[in-house]
Amino acid sequence: MADQSGENIDGNADETAVSSRLGRLHVMLPVANVALYLLWFGVGSFLLPLQVAQITGTNDTAALSTASTIGAVLATVGNPVFGQLSDRTRSRFGRRAPWILLCALLGALALVAQAHAASIALLGLSWGVVQFIMNGYQAALTATMPDRVPAAKYGTFSALVGLGVPLGTIVAALVIGGVPGERFGFEGVIGGFGGRFAGENGYYLIAAVVVAAALVFVVVSPDQDARALPRQRFSLKEFLGNFWVSPKSYPDFGWAFLSRLGVMLGYFIVLTYNMFLLAEYIKVPPQDLLPTVGFLMIVNAVCTVIASVLVGPIADRVGRVKPFVLTSGIAAALALTLPMLWPTEGGMLAYNVAAGLAFGVYMAVDMALITKVLPRTEDAGKDMGVINIANAGPQILAPSIAGWIVAAGGYQALFPVAAVISLIGALGVLRVRGVR
Repeated sequence: MADQSGENIDGNADETAVSSRLGRLHVMLPVANVALYLLWFGVGSFLLPLQVAQITGTNDTAALSTASTIGAVLATVGNPVFGQLSDRTRSRFGRRAPWILLCALLGALALVAQAHAASIALLGLSWGVVQFIMNGYQAALTATMPDRVPAAKYGTFSALVGLGVPLGTIVAALVIGGVPGERFGFEGVIGGFGGRFAGENGYYLIAAVVVAAALVFVVVSPDQDARALPRQRFSLKEFLGNFWVSPKSYPDFGWAFLSRLGVMLGYFIVLTYNMFLLAEYIKVPPQDLLPTVGFLMIVNAVCTVIASVLVGPIADRVGRVKPFVLTSGIAAALALTLPMLWPTEGGMLAYNVAAGLAFGVYMAVDMALITKVLPRTEDAGKDMGVINIANAGPQILAPSIAGWIVAAGGYQALFPVAAVISLIGALGVLRVRGVR
């Protein structure tokens, strides 16, 4: 009886410890992701276009495309490289935590350097270094879900991870852009701080937030000691060869990759030129541009949060994710037609509401889908890094594709092309056979 009682006590203690770890991860995973997406959207949507305009003296779409593309190319390399390095790491602090902290520190230094870039070439190079390093942070962070979350909670945690996008967007919009107060019945601009963070100070602030979030994450929600895990002898040939995931051997992984690539490409084709689109196509006055960008980003983000929080737990209960991905893709495609038919601030507002809801549904289940199709648990970091190429790849392709579209058909042509690409990406999920 004593032994049986002791086993029950130990079992209860284990369950309590697991519950406590998951409880802390519920909070810390969104916090760490918010910092990451504050960087992506704060720099990508605000600071980078502003710096391009400052360097060139105009809203130069070609220069923005150059700077964005250089950064995204290096980001594509960084995610799987750092993911595999974290898979192989054996330390008392775990596999992921050392890379999360190291990449946050190095990324912060690179952001400070980018703040002082004085040419488009240097801006693109420094942004590339930032993206390369911070994709190491992202690869290690996303691997914590397959590492530490039970399958029954994938929908909930996918939604929590997805919250990083809209919440990071909201913080970036409020701090850097500001929001017109009259939209909410107030006078003046909410946030923005008089443009104090629309330049070098914005880079410094984001650098500080990233380091603080990484420190809090690894301390409050520590990784498990990895020293007892089997060690692999390093071989450069095997290391490089391991990046290839055969779509023939793992077709679900391949289709999930292509589906995400399509959805994200449709999203970034419009997002890349968001500020220039509002200035040149919607004709927002220069003095109102930053607050308008900020307002629309917040509307989009709030709608994303609402949809994501509602859909994640529902997906867990029904045990299905594919219908949600498909629905989100169709809704996103329809939303993209609104600014084309209604080229005003009102049309952009309607678009951001509809697109925010659609993207929230997608973000609520995307990570759950990806986690279910990973080829090997022991390679989760590398495989998540490969999948994350479907995030970085669109950032490489979108500036060039969007530039060609604008040159050929004007800004209004961005929307139907993005709609078609998003829809094709969503339809790709139907080919994933191993997930309902």
